[in-house]
Amino acid sequence: MHQPRSFIDKVFLIIKGLAMGTANKVPGVSGGIVAFVAGFYEEFIYSLQKINLKALKLLFNGRFKSFYRYVNGQFLSLLIFGMLVSYFSVSKLLDYFLEHNELYVWATFFGMIIGSIYFIAKDYEHWNRKTITFGVIGLIAGISISFLSPAKENDNLIFIFLCGMISVSGMTLPGLSGSFILILLGNYVLLLVDSVNALFDTIAEVFQGDFRFTANQERLNTLKILVVFTLGSATGLVTLSHILGYVLKHFRHITTAVIIGFITGSLGVVWPWKRTIFVKDSLGNHLIDSNGNEIIKNYERYLPNMSLADTWWALLYILVGIGILLALEWYGKNRTKA
Repeated sequence: MHQPRSFIDKVFLIIKGLAMGTANKVPGVSGGIVAFVAGFYEEFIYSLQKINLKALKLLFNGRFKSFYRYVNGQFLSLLIFGMLVSYFSVSKLLDYFLEHNELYVWATFFGMIIGSIYFIAKDYEHWNRKTITFGVIGLIAGISISFLSPAKENDNLIFIFLCGMISVSGMTLPGLSGSFILILLGNYVLLLVDSVNALFDTIAEVFQGDFRFTANQERLNTLKILVVFTLGSATGLVTLSHILGYVLKHFRHITTAVIIGFITGSLGVVWPWKRTIFVKDSLGNHLIDSNGNEIIKNYERYLPNMSLADTWWALLYILVGIGILLALEWYGKNRTKA
């Protein structure tokens, strides 16, 4: 049985869902880090594990209360509600800040990841030859992913389903950004910008009694892509949770070492001082994908210019990011003592 939650705990759980949803949308940032640092990672994984054949039997037999209790429904529903809200609110705000204050946003997330490394590593007392080896493997994997070049956009539905399965790893694996994976697969704009915006616009139109979108083939195709992506994400989430549950149960110390290394390696993805490199043709013109967006080739990272005021502001935002993680740690400790 799970501990009963107070009203404040429920509110904080929704806020954690908001944070996870927002983090999942930002390339280079993992919602899994939020879960790990905020202290509900294992409950999240084990709750997802409960979505199995027994749960489906309870659901199809109409035993909804038993199903709800079995899958830790209160926890999952509040968390998922927070994630859904973030996609139509906080993440929209984040898109604005990424467009107008990109350096400061990346600096804040960079600080948060530094804070998360400190949080995870400070109490880890199981370093030995084996865990160090796996930690280095995680570090190399994280760095390697940082420097991969993105593929071209692909709207094949089988590929979209696979994108959903692969990208959802950002929710379950701390340090592995699902959004960054979608950039590497070439479908970030299609799946996390165009599709989400199409759903938002459709819902708004339905509430206004406007059903003209049913004649808009482009909109319908985008919504179909979103449905397939969602099905792939759900499949991947349940599948990965069973694998991770087994790994956490039998190889906890090695898994934590890999996570520490991987998160450290992923710092390269969110390094604040970088320029976006776009794909160009032989004449030097930017190539455009099927949605009219410039195709990202990779990022050029550079050292900050310490004579610029922006650099010092960015350093301040890095400290803010670290402070956010320290505040989460303080909340987690106080909740445990209560």
